[in-house]
Amino acid sequence: MRLKRSYLFVPGDSARKMKKAMDSGADALILDLEDAVAPGAKEAARAAVAGFLSAPAPMPRYVRVNALDTGLAEADVAAVRGRADGYVLPKCEGPADLADLSRLTGDAPVVAIATETVSAVRSLLSRDWTHPTLEGLAWGGEDLAADLGASSNRDAQGRYRTPFRLARDAMLFAAKEAGVAAIDAVFTDFRDARGLEAEAMEAEAVGFTGKLAIHPAQIAPIHRAFTPGEDRVAWARRVVAAVTAAEGGVATLDGQMLDRPHLRQARLLLERAKAG
Repeated sequence: MRLKRSYLFVPGDSARKMKKAMDSGADALILDLEDAVAPGAKEAARAAVAGFLSAPAPMPRYVRVNALDTGLAEADVAAVRGRADGYVLPKCEGPADLADLSRLTGDAPVVAIATETVSAVRSLLSRDWTHPTLEGLAWGGEDLAADLGASSNRDAQGRYRTPFRLARDAMLFAAKEAGVAAIDAVFTDFRDARGLEAEAMEAEAVGFTGKLAIHPAQIAPIHRAFTPGEDRVAWARRVVAAVTAAEGGVATLDGQMLDRPHLRQARLLLERAKAG
């Protein structure tokens, strides 16, 4: 799996926006059949997405189906099966939901949005989410706020309130345990590029590998945040060289002792730099 820095949501009922998204530079598109599409427009959106997927694209294209408990996911998958590069499953509450979706998709890759219900957050804290189809875990605070009965998910300074930070951290730990991509939530103010980049840089610093986007203008700031700079890449190369030269012995670099965690960190950083 090639690491992806950006995942751009595109309404599945807008052929114009799907076509425009091809030029966004996003690492992946998420063609949305769920929240972005009104109930009465689902069938038309399925047809539009299937038509869009029939032509090649410069990036992978995932389809966000409706939640499993809506009764709509089966028709969503049937409309695009064999054309989509993967699926995004909203309101996922654990490996059982991933297994249910895989029976519909034929084991296609899945990015699960895993913090939209209280039950899902509790599951992230207590269970191993590893599953053969799972490619990434993402989180979001909007649906969780509704499930909690919260009036807002951010404070006056724009920081997530404590229950939402807990959900975010739980998702990050679960993604790392499962060995999949850890994808940060959308930054809803698409006009605030500075705020977006600051939030993305903080996410990258703690281990997230990418971020969801809702507007093409958000792609460049996200890529800047999740693409390692030349100084960090140079450090990582030197770490790998030093540890390799030590042949299992003690390695040092600039007076610092290096061990396996440093090597793993350096290799992951180089992988991300290659992806960028």
